[in-house]
Amino acid sequence: MIKHIITASALLAACDTYAQSLPVKDRLPKSDSTVVDIKSEVRDNLPTIVINEEDPDDEGSGVVSSILTAGRDPFLSAAEFNFSPARFRLRGYETQGNAIYINGIDFNGMDNGFTPFGLWSGLNNAMRAQQNSYGLQANDFSIGSIALNTYVDMRAGAQRAQTQVGYAFSNRNYNHRIILQHSTGFNKKGWAYSGALTGRYAKEGYVPGTYYQGASYYAAIDKKIGVRNTFSIITFGAPMESGRQGPSVQEAMNLAGSHYYNPSWGYQNGNKRNANVLQTFQPVWMVAHDYRPHEKSRLFTAFAYTSGKRKNSGLDWYNAPDPRPDYYRYLPSYYEATNNATYQSLLTHYQQHPEDLQIQWQKLYEANNANTRTINNADGVEGNSLTGKRSVYILSNRVNDIRRLMGNIVYNGKLTNALTATAGANYQQQVNHYYQEVKDLLGGDFWVNINQFAERDFPTDPDAVQHDLNQPNRIITAGEQYGYNYQITILQMAAWAQLLLQLRSFDFFAAVEMSATSFYRTGLNRNGLFPELSYGRSPRQHFNNPTIKAGATYKMNGRNYFFVNGSYRTAAPFFENAYISQRTRHTVQENLKSETIVSAELGYKLNAPRLRLGFTAYYTKFTNGVDVLTFYHDQYQNFVNYALSGINKVFFGGEIGVELKLNSTLSFNGAASMGRYYFDSRQRAIVTVDNSAKTLAKQTIYLKNYRIPSTPQNAYSAGWLYRSPKFWYASIAGNYFSNMWLSPNPLRRTADAIADADPENPSANEVKQAILQQEKFDSQFTLDFFGGWSRLLPRNYYINNRRTYFLFNLGVGNLLNNKNMRSGGFEQLRFDFEGKEPGKFPPKYYYSFGLNFFASVGLRF
Repeated sequence: MIKHIITASALLAACDTYAQSLPVKDRLPKSDSTVVDIKSEVRDNLPTIVINEEDPDDEGSGVVSSILTAGRDPFLSAAEFNFSPARFRLRGYETQGNAIYINGIDFNGMDNGFTPFGLWSGLNNAMRAQQNSYGLQANDFSIGSIALNTYVDMRAGAQRAQTQVGYAFSNRNYNHRIILQHSTGFNKKGWAYSGALTGRYAKEGYVPGTYYQGASYYAAIDKKIGVRNTFSIITFGAPMESGRQGPSVQEAMNLAGSHYYNPSWGYQNGNKRNANVLQTFQPVWMVAHDYRPHEKSRLFTAFAYTSGKRKNSGLDWYNAPDPRPDYYRYLPSYYEATNNATYQSLLTHYQQHPEDLQIQWQKLYEANNANTRTINNADGVEGNSLTGKRSVYILSNRVNDIRRLMGNIVYNGKLTNALTATAGANYQQQVNHYYQEVKDLLGGDFWVNINQFAERDFPTDPDAVQHDLNQPNRIITAGEQYGYNYQITILQMAAWAQLLLQLRSFDFFAAVEMSATSFYRTGLNRNGLFPELSYGRSPRQHFNNPTIKAGATYKMNGRNYFFVNGSYRTAAPFFENAYISQRTRHTVQENLKSETIVSAELGYKLNAPRLRLGFTAYYTKFTNGVDVLTFYHDQYQNFVNYALSGINKVFFGGEIGVELKLNSTLSFNGAASMGRYYFDSRQRAIVTVDNSAKTLAKQTIYLKNYRIPSTPQNAYSAGWLYRSPKFWYASIAGNYFSNMWLSPNPLRRTADAIADADPENPSANEVKQAILQQEKFDSQFTLDFFGGWSRLLPRNYYINNRRTYFLFNLGVGNLLNNKNMRSGGFEQLRFDFEGKEPGKFPPKYYYSFGLNFFASVGLRF
């Protein structure tokens, strides 16, 4: 056993050694064109990972069990609990990595590829019937993604027949949680029922100014008709409202004396009010039919529909000072080099009045109350004048109203004792309606629906300033739409098939899929800047995408497995990366095409009574990716669009997981992930001003060999688990994270960014290095504890005459209270082209929670 561990460790070390020999960062030529920018999206959800432990079917053929049924993966088991605080992403993948299939339907967003965890937030207990396929393995429910594929059976008959009530207390995003779930299992008439309700609440979460109010529900009915047919109806939803944390610069955190400084809130009438609020409710309805013509085949069909709104609020303003408390001109560093007296004065002021680092709600109300204005030709009516308090500050909602229809059918059939065929088809249609609405006028009477940047650039053109020429000078009150207003429609259909050959010592599989994706934009406003390109339906974009996947496993015996898998696929671009300025017009990127993904993996798994060991090495390359960035550009003094193309990325590394049972009560668990994820191309950028269709520049972005950000590229965990014969358990695990990188701003990786650095200045090279260098976060260590106890209550405490258990669980994360662990961040999408000072627009960061806990009690009967 020790030999296996040493061998796997040596392979992993070799992987790391090779990775360290990567070429240095991309170098810029002595002369070139200009700039670009990159989105930084911090993703923090690692799906619940439960490995199917059911025994394989035994047909008496002497065939060694396949690797999929040979036991749970110790690496995933450790990664689920121990790596997520550092926002660890499996194999570093971003949007194309993981997928969740609820009753066979892929729920990943068609608009951006992310998993919409908010749809079922709080329903963990109703989603415990899971099957997982990791990496490029074969599975029996889909062609699969390239990382973790999770199948969740939410039918009533899949739930354990029991009732559970519970309460939990925590100091994380929410403080209180209550849960009630009841499932009957199938009765003699073939009916099964299951339902759940949960509620979660926090007046203030771990981060100051945040709060949480959420509920979730689940209901399902199954009906068996004979032995071959089962019909199911399922519905679930999770209405939620939460005040959120915004990222901020380190200077503001230092002034506030906390890494959990939150610029999103301020005091109003003595109470904390958060401007950054998320509200969402998108209920889901599903129907399913499970048909089993005989014991060796199955046809499963499911349809689902979901609709609802997701609203993100934030401050908006018109011809007024920036209301954000951490705006760079309000911080002491802005004056440090030019006015030392003001610099010192601000330092002293914020130290004595930290509340001034928060939103000044009262001042916003005062500004609106003092701004009495007359609007001529209001609502586009000639001679119609309106006088009142015109709001210069409002609280705005950015709304995404989603409607999505999904259908899926999968056939599984055993053609012979050795050969299994699986085939499926699916169809999805998603319509996203994007718009802004006024949430609160903050004491004013109205808002006017005009474009203030166009008003500045085209002061003599009354049409150019209109967000909607069909409704000019529209007067907006609370709850009404303003600004951008458009729909995106996405259609996708796919068909796939897979053959799995299981021999005595080998398994082989091959799978193919062909998908067709199309999308188009429908403008609901006739924008004054782009009257011909903004309104109505745009041309449709079409993409046909093949996928090929194959693999082989050598089964030395029932314990030792060696495998190799490979995949080639193409993927249509997401619409938000296709349109140059989706909020204003139909224009798409030049030469828009699908992204290509090539991936391979090989590994070894040992499944012995006392030792589970797994090692996997992988390599994946993405080519021809695209992105679109919109932000304020100081050099052009306007909002600009950067259409990026030719984005190539490489992900390679190794994973190892160990679960060693020393005796009947004590076991050791370990996991390690060593990866190297980096950009592998010089990207191309086409720069346009948001207020015109004019191309300002075509540029090269020198990001080759810069690291993929926002996830630790090395993560290690080791811990001990003790399970007492008296039904309690305790575990402690230490976790180490390294090679974590800040998301880089492409503007700083262009020739123009360093073009004017004075070559005669001896510090010129230092200036260039400061501009080009990608920040690497410090390595971090955390210590976590988990424990629990269960007890069968005496008979006189049974509920409904059923065996009743009392359950207690406690999880304590970050026992050492490490509050210095940066879990993510990004360079701001602005750059000081004149002064060449990167610190003028410093990065913004997030920090992981310090010591945090979750304690729960419950009854199960």
